[in-house]
Amino acid sequence: MSTSSYNNHIKVKKIIKLRWRVIKLYNISKEKVRIHMKRLGITTQKELAEKMGISKNQLSMLLSPRFNPIKSNALKLCETLGVALEDIIDNSEQLSFDLGDIDAVNDSEKEDTFNVFDYEGHDFVEVRGITPDKPYTVVELFAGAGGLALGLEMAGFHSLGLVEIDKYACQTLRKNRPNWNVIEKDIIDVAEQGIKNFIDNCPDEIDLLSGGYPCQAFSYAGKKLGLNDARGTLFYYYAKILEELRPKMFLAENVKGLVNHDNGRTLATMLSVFMDIGYKVQWKVLNAVDYDVAQKRERIFIIGIRNDLVEKYNISYSFPQSYGYVLTLRDVLQNVPPSEGAKYPEEKRKVLELVPPGGYWRDLPEEIAKQYMGKSYYSGGGRTGMARRLSWDEPCLTLTCSPAQKQTERCHPEETRPFTVREYARIQSFPDEWMFEGSMNNAYKQIGNAVPVNMAKAVGLSIVNVLNKINREGDV
Repeated sequence: MSTSSYNNHIKVKKIIKLRWRVIKLYNISKEKVRIHMKRLGITTQKELAEKMGISKNQLSMLLSPRFNPIKSNALKLCETLGVALEDIIDNSEQLSFDLGDIDAVNDSEKEDTFNVFDYEGHDFVEVRGITPDKPYTVVELFAGAGGLALGLEMAGFHSLGLVEIDKYACQTLRKNRPNWNVIEKDIIDVAEQGIKNFIDNCPDEIDLLSGGYPCQAFSYAGKKLGLNDARGTLFYYYAKILEELRPKMFLAENVKGLVNHDNGRTLATMLSVFMDIGYKVQWKVLNAVDYDVAQKRERIFIIGIRNDLVEKYNISYSFPQSYGYVLTLRDVLQNVPPSEGAKYPEEKRKVLELVPPGGYWRDLPEEIAKQYMGKSYYSGGGRTGMARRLSWDEPCLTLTCSPAQKQTERCHPEETRPFTVREYARIQSFPDEWMFEGSMNNAYKQIGNAVPVNMAKAVGLSIVNVLNKINREGDV
């Protein structure tokens, strides 16, 4: 996406004011969860737990009054239901406690102004001719099924360790890269014990820390916007490991919604924490379709260079320039290896049979559209993801973890079915030889959560560009 196009569409206040507040912990409302389960056709907690990739007992704990926002699977629940955390919390059960003598400070003293758009990147570099001067080292957190790690490997990085808690994703990583150091641990435990304890012969200096931590609202926004402001979030542990390793550079990726998450306060706190640790930071929303990926998928990338290197070598970072062309589904879905795939219920299949390539529910006969959409037929908005059949001559819309979900249909252009597992992988630019362990649903989830491989490679090459300059200047 071009800078001008992005700026035209963004609807966020550029100046974000952050205030001291009390910490608030919330219980999840079982009733609100049931409402969203019904909307999605999920009839039992067991079925919901399976879709989340957790046990029924884990889900029961999540829905209990003992819900812990730090170690919970709340984000998996939100992702599965397609809602924000605010949509399923019990507002009547707020638990608040004071941070100190807050009222003693007047309003003029309680406000800090932080303009996140001062840190948006505007410089780009052509990356397709860049090659690494040497293998650069990387440690990755929240590795998932390896989309980011594989792209960085293609760009010239050597992995020292990958932290991931999901057992099936870990099996996938080990299956495809037996020599990788897969650290199957909770990020909290790794951060508390020290990540260097999990890396054999850990070098004194690492080139890159990478990872895509989940986007969580902070319990409060502190006056100084320091690391303690991020306590209770998985970002906090990413930052703690960054503070421990102090690599030359870091890469953090997340959903586009991070830009205006909690009215921008979340991104503001993250940037401030990174700067506090000692990094010059930039962020940019990039679209995978610009980097050899047949999919419209926007992600925010935050890139940091350690301050001492910026000063010593007078260097700066530039984001990867768009390749200047767009791949379509026709380009990437030729000769796809056979694999299992989800199926539509017969009733849904009959409806989607009536939708033309590139069409959606508005292309259905009116009575059928009313029946299929229910109350949504009369609500505002286009809801263009419902009863959506894709076209061969366009890139895919953003893939989700569930290929048959009603709100985000991704029907095959010709056949009335969801994409198969291997088609999913192709659209995410995984090579055909990259295998996914676990059930079919596990595979969809791993692929849907991944950073597109070719997009990761492009960002990786833009980082290599900086590391090469450091390497060459250091040799002079």
